[in-house]
Parts: sequence; C-alpha cells; structure tokens
Amino acid sequence: MNAVVEMRVARPRGVERVISGQFVMDGAGVKINRVLTQTLQRRLDPFLMLDAFGSDKAGDYIAGFPEHPHRGFETVTYMLAGRMRHRDSGGNEGLITDGGVQWMTAGRGVIHSEMPEQNEGLMEGFQLWLNLPAKDKLRDPWYRDIPNAEVPRFTTDAGATVQVIAGVAHGVEGAVQREGTEPLYLDIALPAGASFEQPLPAGHNAFIYVFRGEAVVGGKVVPQTKMAILDNAEGADGVVVKASSSPARLLLIAGRPLKEPIAQYGPFVMNTQAELHQAVGDFRAGRFAS
Repeated sequence: MNAVVEMRVARPRGVERVISGQFVMDGAGVKINRVLTQTLQRRLDPFLMLDAFGSDKAGDYIAGFPEHPHRGFETVTYMLAGRMRHRDSGGNEGLITDGGVQWMTAGRGVIHSEMPEQNEGLMEGFQLWLNLPAKDKLRDPWYRDIPNAEVPRFTTDAGATVQVIAGVAHGVEGAVQREGTEPLYLDIALPAGASFEQPLPAGHNAFIYVFRGEAVVGGKVVPQTKMAILDNAEGADGVVVKASSSPARLLLIAGRPLKEPIAQYGPFVMNTQAELHQAVGDFRAGRFAS
C-alpha cells in the first residue's frame, strides 16, 4: 500500500470549454450519453471516446452489447451500479459489479460481448476508449477484471475521497499503469465546498466529467452530466477542483498524447486507411478468433 502524500498545485489549469455530449443508441439499442465524441479525438489525444450510461429502466439497457469486434485500442469499463458479463474470443470471461472495472486491450483483434446480468434496478457506469501507440496496435489482446475492493483509494485532509483506477495520485498507484499513454483515471467524491488538487504533466491532455452535483474549476461552474476540457496553459502544473454548495462526484482523466494519425472505422482504430481495410478483412476472415 502506497503512503498518501498530499500534493499542491501552484498554477492550476482553467476550463477551455464545457461539453454537453450527445445522446445516442449503441449496442443492441442501449441509451448512452456520448460525452467524448470523434470530433474531440485530436484535442483529447490519447482518448478516443467516453460514454456515460445510467438508467433504472431495464428497457434502456437490457439488450446490452452483443458480440462485436475491436482492434487497435483499449476499453476501460467502470461500473458504478449494476452487473455486466464480459465474454471474449480470447476465452476471457468476467462479471463487473458495483464499483468494479474491466480493462481490455483489443490489440490485434478481439470479439467480445457485454451483457447485463440483471433485469431490474439501476445500471450506471462509463466506458472509456484509450488509444494504443502504433507500435502496440497489433499486440496480443489482454484482459483484467478489477473488483471494487482492489481499486486503490485514499481520503485527503479536506475530505475528498479518491479512487485511483489508473496512474498515480498523491503517491497512490492506481490499479493499472500504461507506459505509452500514461493515463490518469480518478473517481473523486467531494463534500460540499471541499477542494481537491492534482498535479498534471504540462503536456498531458485532461478533462473532467461531473456525474453528481456540480464542480468549479478556475471559477467556471461545470454542471452535472457535463464534461470540461482543461486548458493546456503554459506553466500550469495541475488542476484544482472544488464542489459548490452541495457534494459533487466526478471523473478526472488525463494522458500523454500520442501525436500519431488516427484512422477510425467503427470499432477499429488504426493509423492509416490501409490498416483499417486490413482490420475489416481480418475480421471478416475470422482472424480475430483465439
């Protein structure tokens, strides 16, 4: 267990803009809020997509996400509430439950399904797509289930409770580390009026997504269900997030940009159109099977 070392930010980043996201249907008709869309991929490199889903109506989620392929990136599914069963062509199977994380590296290709194992009650969570460097896009697939009890967490003197899904925060190492993209993925719960400071490398792109209450960054209010892209101001060394007059809960996500070409066709993300054509051909030829 890492010792908690409270970190201070001298020159915090501000908010470049606030994003509302787009409500879309995905999978077999699941309703989601696509917060990080394809138009933001270059700005928020290495992140490709963030979906937020949440409903207590079974009709909104029960059809789930039947078998579908991926190549060239990683998916990070964080389940706040509910039960989702994962199966893939590599022979992996796991059940994500309340507070659990599923981290899957598609690499050269995987076919998987994500299906609810409930027919009533709340299902809420997020799926983040994290790009892979060109040199790793055809690596072997990888999969890990991380139960909530195995997600490192700490509480600051100000009362902020932080779960460290990836990266390092205040000396606490997250459940997953990635050398190429160096992702930071935090779930931060703030009491009313409390603040949390997190250092960020100057070159990393970063954003927050507020899913309870509202947060304030650099004097800018970020309402519930909104994403704030943090600026890359010269000399800034991190971010300070504050809850308003009521408690707030949010994701803070940051990473090192790859600065490589992005070519996407649905569930395939490569660097060139030729690589995309190859991905489609390999999938159709059954080369994604174990």
